[in-house]
Amino acid sequence: MDERNGGLWHQSPMEIDVILNPAEIALLPQRDLSNATCVVFDVLRATSSMITALEYGAIAIHPVRTIEEAWELKLRLSDALLGGERQGDPIPGFDLGNSPFEYREKSAGRKIISTTTNGTIALRACEQAGRVLVGAILNLSAVADELRGSGAGKVILICAGTFADFALEDAWAAGALVLKLKGESLSDSAQAMAALAAHSSDPASVLRQAKNGRALIAKGRE
Repeated sequence: MDERNGGLWHQSPMEIDVILNPAEIALLPQRDLSNATCVVFDVLRATSSMITALEYGAIAIHPVRTIEEAWELKLRLSDALLGGERQGDPIPGFDLGNSPFEYREKSAGRKIISTTTNGTIALRACEQAGRVLVGAILNLSAVADELRGSGAGKVILICAGTFADFALEDAWAAGALVLKLKGESLSDSAQAMAALAAHSSDPASVLRQAKNGRALIAKGRE
């Protein structure tokens, strides 16, 4: 209950849905998202790197779909840094890869043009949404507070995935956010992700078990 204009009214619960894989993401531009807040997760590692870059003083981050788009935008934003990955590896000629550690060191006062295999594709798929937030394990509490404070009615959590596949780490982060937003109206997928996060309460363990996490460890990037 909230008091408004001397009376009482009941705020409707947030409607929370979860998109679990790139096939569903590809359909988002066909949907009316104008009244929705989308939260995009690409925990390993695009959204974690973006959040870190902003924390360490980046002015803006421009997500683009392709390497070609990144170079074209660089012509207009000549002072921007190029960052991103393909197959998890740095892109030749770019200033930054996709590790949050790099963004702690080089982001202050800079604009960053970013292109990654899944994360920036997911972000651009949501560009017609009323609002788009970037989510990761690093900022779950801040995202939860922002959603509550903004009075968001319809919330779609987007799990960017890995190539064409479901990604455990993104699903876990989405579920952990759902757990922080208690008392809301949940779709079946949101309920399932909340159960996943409740079952595995140690994010570091989840990251190591995930296919993406195992691939990073194999490359010496734990």
